[in-house]
Amino acid sequence: MAASNYSLKVDRHLLDPNFESYRLSLDPLPMYNVELETAVAEVGLQDSQYTLDHVRAFGMYNYLHSDPWYEDSMYFVDQHGRVMGFSVTLDSVLGKPKEVFRLSSELHSFENRLCSSIHFTSSTWVTVSDGTGRLYLLRTSKRGASPHGKWEVMFDQTLGEPFIILNSLSYVASGCHSFEVLVLRLEKEEVLSKGSGFLVSLEWLTITGEGDKGEKKYEILTRRILHGKSVPHYAALEPEGNGVMIASDRPFKFIQVNGEPIRETSEEAMDVEERKEPIYYWQQTTEDLTIAVRLPEGTTKESVHFKLSMDNLQVGLRGFAPLMDGQLYSLVDCEASTWIMKEKSLEINLVKKNEGPMWPEVVMGDRNGEFIMDPAQAALIMEGLKYLTSEDLNANPEKDKPPCNAQELEECDVFPEDSSSLTRFDGRTLKATHVVNLSSHQYLFTVVTNPEEMPCLCLRHDVDALLWQPHADKQDNLWEHIATFNALGYVQASKRDKKFSTCAPNHSYAALCECLRRVFIYRQPSPVSTELYNRKEGRRVGQVAKQQVASLECSDAVLGFSATNERLFVLTSKNLFVIKVNSDN
Repeated sequence: MAASNYSLKVDRHLLDPNFESYRLSLDPLPMYNVELETAVAEVGLQDSQYTLDHVRAFGMYNYLHSDPWYEDSMYFVDQHGRVMGFSVTLDSVLGKPKEVFRLSSELHSFENRLCSSIHFTSSTWVTVSDGTGRLYLLRTSKRGASPHGKWEVMFDQTLGEPFIILNSLSYVASGCHSFEVLVLRLEKEEVLSKGSGFLVSLEWLTITGEGDKGEKKYEILTRRILHGKSVPHYAALEPEGNGVMIASDRPFKFIQVNGEPIRETSEEAMDVEERKEPIYYWQQTTEDLTIAVRLPEGTTKESVHFKLSMDNLQVGLRGFAPLMDGQLYSLVDCEASTWIMKEKSLEINLVKKNEGPMWPEVVMGDRNGEFIMDPAQAALIMEGLKYLTSEDLNANPEKDKPPCNAQELEECDVFPEDSSSLTRFDGRTLKATHVVNLSSHQYLFTVVTNPEEMPCLCLRHDVDALLWQPHADKQDNLWEHIATFNALGYVQASKRDKKFSTCAPNHSYAALCECLRRVFIYRQPSPVSTELYNRKEGRRVGQVAKQQVASLECSDAVLGFSATNERLFVLTSKNLFVIKVNSDN
């Protein structure tokens, strides 16, 4: 295997097994409306941008950019190509957004233009894409002291096809000022015979500055390209460019560095991901598993590498990358397990430590084998499922328990694809070092809780939503569970018109925004002033989690959504709404 398996470690202290539900609160939410002088520069999808990936990447784009370095500072691009800044100092006296930078006035003439994107690299630097393929690196001074000060261009270059910026950061190493920028494109791939015909391309840029402090010239030092077949849910760079983390439904792979294709080594040639056929086949009973690993012709027993422990298996040929390597789904009895050489395969028999449960996979996260079900076992399962099927759509409509209709399933019953994963790539070797299987954890949203750290990602675990903070410097705890939003995983699935999701940086509340008008706020449980009594369970209730609903005084589509510790910001084409959620930090 090219990457080791990794599991997310849930902090049980952050879970609430006694959580009941959210109580609807009618407490008023102060809302302020700022009318925009010029409409937001919304870029619609073209006829050639017809895939689900185009919708996810560009059709559902968040046009409101929050500055995590300075709370309550928001930015957007208007139809004149102006980057407009807005900052809240006093709710009752809100000023108008002001121009801080101006893009080319000829943007509308580009046929394949995408939406402009902004990322706040540091407290004094910003990266901007105009949506035509041009990248700007801008020096802003300290935006908190002067939120509407003009931004100065320090780097300006066309990189090729249009893109949006996903992530960026800046640092100083060995006296050299460097920037890391991650951008996304969707490229037409004519040779693809299957799928949508488009490839998802991530380009990782390293930009460095040379010269005196006042006359530094910034140039691109390295360009790395990854390819995948689905738009990533999450993609972020590690501090100082030590790596990149990507959560997606389909795997990504580095294919190019500075225009040169990445060549495979002999060890990589045996990587199972490059095999067109399964590298091994397996069967199981309630007591054991039988695995047949395909081997090259002429393989001898002495050349086989086999290592087995109670929870780990490693199989391969000496001098090559392992064919199977990782943590077993469950424990096995090492002494009772055996392996034997056949003509063209290695047959392994693993005896389960705990008899009864069936394994969904042999090695966790390994998708390189194929499960072959015993015909007698398959017939037995089919017999047991007969009562769930019928020739008619509803054979007996008067029955107390009618058959299940798939059209009645809610979104909350749908889970990510089996190949969905969270992967960490090393910045030096460009190889995957850690892989987390997300097949049972639906991605919900990304949020920045600390601008000096990597962005957090929120995943569904059962009915809850768990917030994970990546730590690039902690190899034994790469993703830390820092907060839980009770039942939010289930609640958000019931919002059919949901467009955006987010939470406050201090985790005090989560918020969902629909395509039109309505905003839902879910607060963390807080003590109640009066004593409540749960009659059903016969216990007193000391805390209550509140749900609040805010309706915008506008029927325009929502284009942007962002949360701070005190406020929610909602952007439409002609208005910016400010909702006061918390009075104190």
